[in-house]
Amino acid sequence: MQPLVGPPSDPRARAFCQDAAILAAGHSAMARAGAAPWTRLRLRRPGFPTLVQLILEQQVSTVAAAAMWRRLIGELPRPTPRRFVALDDMTLKACGFSRQKTVYARGLAEAILDGRFDPDTVAGMDDDSALEAICALKGFGRWTAECYLLFALGRRDMMPAADLALQVGWQWLAGMTERPDAKGLRRDAEAWAPYRSAAALLLWRFYLCETARRRAGGPHKPGSTQSRGRPDADRAP
Repeated sequence: MQPLVGPPSDPRARAFCQDAAILAAGHSAMARAGAAPWTRLRLRRPGFPTLVQLILEQQVSTVAAAAMWRRLIGELPRPTPRRFVALDDMTLKACGFSRQKTVYARGLAEAILDGRFDPDTVAGMDDDSALEAICALKGFGRWTAECYLLFALGRRDMMPAADLALQVGWQWLAGMTERPDAKGLRRDAEAWAPYRSAAALLLWRFYLCETARRRAGGPHKPGSTQSRGRPDADRAP
Protein backbone atom coordinates (compact mmCIF):
# COMPACT_ATOMS: atom_id res chain seq x y z
CA MET A 1 0.00 0.00 0.00
CA GLN A 2 1.24 3.47 -0.85
CA PRO A 3 0.93 5.68 2.25
CA LEU A 4 -1.29 8.71 2.38
CA VAL A 5 0.89 11.75 1.84
CA GLY A 6 0.45 14.92 3.86
CA PRO A 7 2.55 17.78 5.13
CA PRO A 8 5.20 15.99 7.24
CA SER A 9 4.88 18.52 10.05
CA ASP A 10 1.10 18.15 10.29
CA PRO A 11 0.08 15.69 13.05
CA ARG A 12 -3.35 15.26 11.45
CA ALA A 13 -1.79 13.88 8.28
CA ARG A 14 0.51 11.58 10.23
CA ALA A 15 -2.44 10.22 12.22
CA PHE A 16 -4.51 9.59 9.09
CA CYS A 17 -1.57 7.81 7.44
CA GLN A 18 -1.16 5.56 10.46
CA ASP A 19 -4.89 4.80 10.56
CA ALA A 20 -4.97 4.02 6.83
CA ALA A 21 -2.18 1.49 7.29
CA ILE A 22 -4.09 -0.17 10.12
CA LEU A 23 -7.23 -0.38 7.98
CA ALA A 24 -5.33 -1.81 5.01
CA ALA A 25 -3.80 -4.49 7.22
CA GLY A 26 -7.15 -5.57 8.62
CA HIS A 27 -9.61 -5.07 5.77
CA SER A 28 -9.02 -6.39 2.26
CA ALA A 29 -11.27 -3.75 0.67
CA MET A 30 -9.28 -0.96 2.32
CA ALA A 31 -6.06 -2.60 1.12
CA ARG A 32 -7.41 -2.49 -2.47
CA ALA A 33 -8.40 1.15 -2.04
CA GLY A 34 -4.96 1.91 -0.67
CA ALA A 35 -3.28 0.54 -3.78
CA ALA A 36 -4.45 3.52 -5.84
CA PRO A 37 -2.10 6.46 -6.44
CA TRP A 38 -2.40 9.23 -3.84
CA THR A 39 -2.00 12.97 -3.84
CA ARG A 40 -1.24 15.31 -0.97
CA LEU A 41 -3.92 15.51 1.70
CA ARG A 42 -5.88 18.75 1.43
CA LEU A 43 -6.22 19.49 5.11
CA ARG A 44 -7.56 22.89 6.10
CA ARG A 45 -7.13 25.41 8.87
CA PRO A 46 -9.89 25.48 11.50
CA GLY A 47 -12.03 28.59 11.63
CA PHE A 48 -14.37 30.88 9.77
CA PRO A 49 -12.83 30.71 6.26
CA THR A 50 -13.02 26.93 6.10
CA LEU A 51 -16.63 26.94 7.28
CA VAL A 52 -17.52 29.43 4.54
CA GLN A 53 -15.68 27.30 2.00
CA LEU A 54 -17.72 24.27 3.06
CA ILE A 55 -20.92 26.26 2.54
CA LEU A 56 -19.79 26.97 -1.03
CA GLU A 57 -19.08 23.26 -1.57
CA GLN A 58 -22.60 22.16 -0.67
CA GLN A 59 -24.44 20.58 -3.62
CA VAL A 60 -22.06 21.79 -6.36
CA SER A 61 -19.06 20.29 -8.12
CA THR A 62 -15.60 20.68 -6.63
CA VAL A 63 -14.59 22.72 -9.69
CA ALA A 64 -17.48 25.17 -9.25
CA ALA A 65 -16.83 25.49 -5.52
CA ALA A 66 -13.15 26.19 -6.10
CA ALA A 67 -13.99 28.91 -8.64
CA MET A 68 -16.40 30.60 -6.21
CA TRP A 69 -13.82 30.45 -3.43
CA ARG A 70 -11.17 32.06 -5.65
CA ARG A 71 -13.56 34.90 -6.49
CA LEU A 72 -14.32 35.45 -2.81
CA ILE A 73 -10.61 35.53 -1.91
CA GLY A 74 -10.13 38.03 -4.72
CA GLU A 75 -12.63 40.31 -2.99
CA LEU A 76 -11.63 39.40 0.56
CA PRO A 77 -8.06 38.06 0.75
CA ARG A 78 -8.30 37.42 4.50
CA PRO A 79 -11.90 36.52 5.32
CA THR A 80 -13.03 37.37 8.83
CA PRO A 81 -16.61 37.50 10.12
CA ARG A 82 -16.56 41.30 10.42
CA ARG A 83 -15.14 41.83 6.94
CA PHE A 84 -17.53 39.29 5.46
CA VAL A 85 -20.71 40.93 6.78
CA ALA A 86 -19.54 44.20 5.22
CA LEU A 87 -19.81 42.69 1.71
CA ASP A 88 -23.05 43.55 -0.06
CA ASP A 89 -25.36 41.08 -1.80
CA MET A 90 -24.22 42.00 -5.30
CA THR A 91 -20.58 41.34 -4.43
CA LEU A 92 -21.41 37.96 -2.94
CA LYS A 93 -23.59 37.10 -5.94
CA ALA A 94 -20.70 37.96 -8.26
CA CYS A 95 -18.55 35.55 -6.24
CA GLY A 96 -21.10 32.80 -6.86
CA PHE A 97 -23.10 32.82 -3.65
CA SER A 98 -26.73 31.89 -4.11
CA ARG A 99 -29.29 33.75 -2.01
CA GLN A 100 -29.47 30.75 0.31
CA LYS A 101 -25.71 30.44 0.73
CA THR A 102 -25.48 34.16 1.40
CA VAL A 103 -27.94 33.70 4.25
CA TYR A 104 -25.96 30.75 5.62
CA ALA A 105 -22.57 32.48 5.45
CA ARG A 106 -23.87 35.74 6.91
CA GLY A 107 -25.60 33.81 9.65
CA LEU A 108 -22.32 32.07 10.49
CA ALA A 109 -20.43 35.37 10.61
CA GLU A 110 -23.08 36.99 12.80
CA ALA A 111 -23.17 33.99 15.16
CA ILE A 112 -19.40 34.32 15.65
CA LEU A 113 -19.55 38.09 16.10
CA ASP A 114 -22.28 37.98 18.74
CA GLY A 115 -20.74 35.04 20.58
CA ARG A 116 -23.34 32.39 19.80
CA PHE A 117 -20.74 30.26 18.00
CA ASP A 118 -17.00 30.03 18.63
CA PRO A 119 -14.82 27.85 16.36
CA ASP A 120 -12.10 27.75 19.02
CA THR A 121 -14.57 26.37 21.57
CA VAL A 122 -15.80 23.80 19.06
CA ALA A 123 -12.23 22.61 18.52
CA GLY A 124 -12.04 21.63 22.18
CA MET A 125 -15.31 19.67 22.20
CA ASP A 126 -15.70 15.92 21.80
CA ASP A 127 -16.93 14.70 18.41
CA ASP A 128 -20.65 14.51 19.22
CA SER A 129 -20.75 17.91 20.93
CA ALA A 130 -18.81 19.54 18.08
CA LEU A 131 -21.15 18.06 15.47
CA GLU A 132 -24.17 19.26 17.45
CA ALA A 133 -22.75 22.79 17.78
CA ILE A 134 -22.06 23.10 14.04
CA CYS A 135 -25.39 21.57 13.01
CA ALA A 136 -27.19 24.14 15.18
CA LEU A 137 -26.12 26.79 12.65
CA LYS A 138 -28.57 27.53 9.83
CA GLY A 139 -27.49 25.75 6.66
CA PHE A 140 -25.05 23.39 8.36
CA GLY A 141 -26.07 19.75 8.25
CA ARG A 142 -24.25 16.58 9.14
CA TRP A 143 -22.17 16.35 5.94
CA THR A 144 -20.76 19.85 6.41
CA ALA A 145 -20.08 19.29 10.11
CA GLU A 146 -18.39 15.93 9.53
CA CYS A 147 -16.19 17.34 6.76
CA TYR A 148 -15.15 20.20 9.03
CA LEU A 149 -14.22 17.83 11.85
CA LEU A 150 -12.29 15.61 9.46
CA PHE A 151 -10.41 18.14 7.30
CA ALA A 152 -10.02 21.04 9.73
CA LEU A 153 -9.96 19.48 13.20
CA GLY A 154 -8.32 16.21 12.18
CA ARG A 155 -10.87 14.04 13.97
CA ARG A 156 -10.10 10.41 13.24
CA ASP A 157 -13.53 8.74 13.27
CA MET A 158 -15.67 10.72 10.80
CA MET A 159 -17.60 9.21 7.89
CA PRO A 160 -19.50 11.86 5.86
CA ALA A 161 -21.84 9.18 4.58
CA ALA A 162 -24.11 11.56 2.63
CA ASP A 163 -21.21 12.20 0.24
CA LEU A 164 -22.09 10.80 -3.18
CA ALA A 165 -18.46 10.09 -4.07
CA LEU A 166 -18.03 8.00 -0.92
CA GLN A 167 -21.20 6.06 -1.69
CA VAL A 168 -20.18 5.35 -5.27
CA GLY A 169 -16.60 4.59 -4.26
CA TRP A 170 -17.79 2.00 -1.76
CA GLN A 171 -20.20 0.55 -4.31
CA TRP A 172 -17.38 0.06 -6.80
CA LEU A 173 -14.88 -1.19 -4.26
CA ALA A 174 -17.30 -3.70 -2.72
CA GLY A 175 -18.72 -4.81 -6.10
CA MET A 176 -22.29 -3.83 -5.21
CA THR A 177 -24.94 -3.74 -7.92
CA GLU A 178 -26.59 -0.68 -6.35
CA ARG A 179 -25.17 2.39 -4.68
CA PRO A 180 -25.66 2.40 -0.90
CA ASP A 181 -27.47 5.35 0.60
CA ALA A 182 -26.08 7.31 3.54
CA LYS A 183 -27.69 4.99 6.06
CA GLY A 184 -26.24 1.91 4.36
CA LEU A 185 -22.74 3.37 4.09
CA ARG A 186 -22.83 4.50 7.70
CA ARG A 187 -23.84 0.98 8.74
CA ASP A 188 -21.05 -0.64 6.72
CA ALA A 189 -18.54 1.90 8.02
CA GLU A 190 -19.05 0.73 11.59
CA ALA A 191 -16.53 -2.02 10.79
CA TRP A 192 -13.85 0.65 10.26
CA ALA A 193 -14.25 2.43 13.61
CA PRO A 194 -12.34 4.12 15.18
CA TYR A 195 -10.54 4.92 11.90
CA ARG A 196 -13.47 6.03 9.76
CA SER A 197 -11.81 9.29 8.71
CA ALA A 198 -8.95 7.37 7.12
CA ALA A 199 -11.50 5.03 5.52
CA ALA A 200 -13.30 8.04 4.02
CA LEU A 201 -10.01 9.38 2.65
CA LEU A 202 -9.22 5.99 1.11
CA LEU A 203 -12.68 5.78 -0.47
CA TRP A 204 -12.39 9.31 -1.88
CA ARG A 205 -9.01 8.42 -3.31
CA PHE A 206 -10.32 5.21 -4.82
CA TYR A 207 -13.33 7.02 -6.31
CA LEU A 208 -11.17 9.70 -7.95
CA CYS A 209 -8.68 7.20 -9.38
CA GLU A 210 -11.41 4.85 -10.59
CA THR A 211 -13.36 7.72 -12.16
CA ALA A 212 -10.25 8.89 -14.01
CA ARG A 213 -9.54 5.34 -15.20
CA ARG A 214 -13.07 4.89 -16.53
CA ARG A 215 -13.03 8.24 -18.29
CA ALA A 216 -9.77 7.20 -19.94
CA GLY A 217 -11.53 4.17 -21.40
CA GLY A 218 -10.72 1.49 -18.84
CA PRO A 219 -13.02 -1.52 -18.41
CA HIS A 220 -16.27 -0.74 -16.68
CA LYS A 221 -17.25 -3.01 -13.82
CA PRO A 222 -20.67 -4.65 -14.10
CA GLY A 223 -23.41 -3.09 -12.03
CA SER A 224 -21.57 0.14 -11.29
CA THR A 225 -22.71 3.68 -11.95
CA GLN A 226 -20.96 6.91 -12.83
CA SER A 227 -21.57 9.80 -10.45
CA ARG A 228 -21.49 13.48 -11.24
CA GLY A 229 -20.63 16.46 -9.11
CA ARG A 230 -20.74 16.86 -5.38
CA PRO A 231 -22.90 14.88 -3.00
CA ASP A 232 -26.36 15.86 -1.88
CA ALA A 233 -24.47 17.45 0.99
CA ASP A 234 -26.88 18.44 3.72
CA ARG A 235 -29.98 16.81 2.30
CA ALA A 236 -31.12 14.48 5.08
CA PRO A 237 -30.07 10.86 4.46
